[in-house]
Amino acid sequence: MQTMEAQATMGATRRRPTLARPPAPALPGVLALATAAGVVPARAATAVHGARAAARGAGGTRGAAKPRLRLTRRGRVVVFALFLLLAATAVTLAATASRAADPSGPAVTTVVQQDDTLWSIAERHHLKGDRQAVIEEIRRLNGLDDYTVYVGQELKLPS
Repeated sequence: MQTMEAQATMGATRRRPTLARPPAPALPGVLALATAAGVVPARAATAVHGARAAARGAGGTRGAAKPRLRLTRRGRVVVFALFLLLAATAVTLAATASRAADPSGPAVTTVVQQDDTLWSIAERHHLKGDRQAVIEEIRRLNGLDDYTVYVGQELKLPS
């Protein structure tokens, strides 16, 4: 019997006193209207407001640590999909730019005949533009250091 009384008194001392809830502050916007209309019970509105206050920090004190940004699974999928879209766009733009630098089709070539010069080759193939500029382009395409060409030499021509 004595043990039961001891347990009862110990149990009584272990109980935590119930804290009285402070009155709910004015609720912002839609939540206040819904509570006033009776759509959301006042207790639920207070719980939502209390959760928001807890998220802001301990009692809304200034300088409290802000909660970290957390992404849901759907949010991570969206961010990953946007990253993949950005990477695919970059690859497409790079591939398009590299194709623009490539010459279209095979290069036109000619074989140097007896008594040919760069000038006569430019005339024979009806290359458009200033003759001196065309000759310089032929030299650049073929890596020629001077204006000498040899019989049987194959030359690339500008298109």
